[in-house]
Amino acid sequence: MSDHRILSLLPAATEIVCALGFEEKLVGRSHECDYPQTVKHLPICSEANFPDNLSSAAIDKNVKDLLNNALSIYTINRELIKNLAPGIVITQAQCEVCAVSLNEVESALNVDLNNTAKIVSLQPNSLGEIYNNIREVAAALGAEANAEQLIEELDERVGIIRHKLKFIETKPSIACIEWLEPLMVSCNWIPELVNIAGGTSILAEPGKHSPFVQWTDIQQADPDIILVMPCGFSIERTIKEIHLLLQLSGFADLKAVKNNRLYIADGNQYFNRPGPRIVDSIEILAEIINPKQFIFGYEGNGWVKFTL
Repeated sequence: MSDHRILSLLPAATEIVCALGFEEKLVGRSHECDYPQTVKHLPICSEANFPDNLSSAAIDKNVKDLLNNALSIYTINRELIKNLAPGIVITQAQCEVCAVSLNEVESALNVDLNNTAKIVSLQPNSLGEIYNNIREVAAALGAEANAEQLIEELDERVGIIRHKLKFIETKPSIACIEWLEPLMVSCNWIPELVNIAGGTSILAEPGKHSPFVQWTDIQQADPDIILVMPCGFSIERTIKEIHLLLQLSGFADLKAVKNNRLYIADGNQYFNRPGPRIVDSIEILAEIINPKQFIFGYEGNGWVKFTL
């Protein structure tokens, strides 16, 4: 097994490292790495280049302004990273908005670490690719057997859901809202997770980046279920902005709203983290979509029903 010092600049990667049994090898983390709780003592090596607790619209504007000016959304603490002297740095090339970018990390390592650290860059778009990311991290740590055991355990849980839904043909339509202002629906791995959990995502293409959508598109689709799970938002933070949906013309007339099937989930802790807890996300979806078949115990913590 590797004795490398690990720097994780991605919450999902931190969770993968810990699930593989290498938490004690972590020497630093990103400002967003907060699970498991025991990693919070680690030095924070990154920060966002805009204030915390902005509204959805203000975050969107700040991000677009930074990108339009070819500026990074995140800053990494190069001096701290140099002092930590990691042997492995885990980052991502998935989304410039979601976490420190690969380019930023490569630039810092070239200058400050003489490129001696191994970079592991993750870019998953499906459940299978998330499993492969676990394998990639494990390979860098010399712990391939740990990865296969973890993936087997995760896949067994997925298999239980698939088996219970084998003979249920009805797949309710669900709008998974990834951002409130402007409106976005969730893509990447989310449509696949919804399908496993017994539903059908509207306006969403598996494996593609999440698109901005018009409110009229959601109205026209008139989904059976609406799940609000903004990227990076807790349930409490989403509730503070749920009025952005409620005030939209015709919202109360939607089938999902009339049938009391409007839900809020913790997008930050679950759906937007392509690590081991992605299977928790499938279980959450199963509870929401098929409440008569599944009770995993996430209600109240991972998701809540929102009643007008």
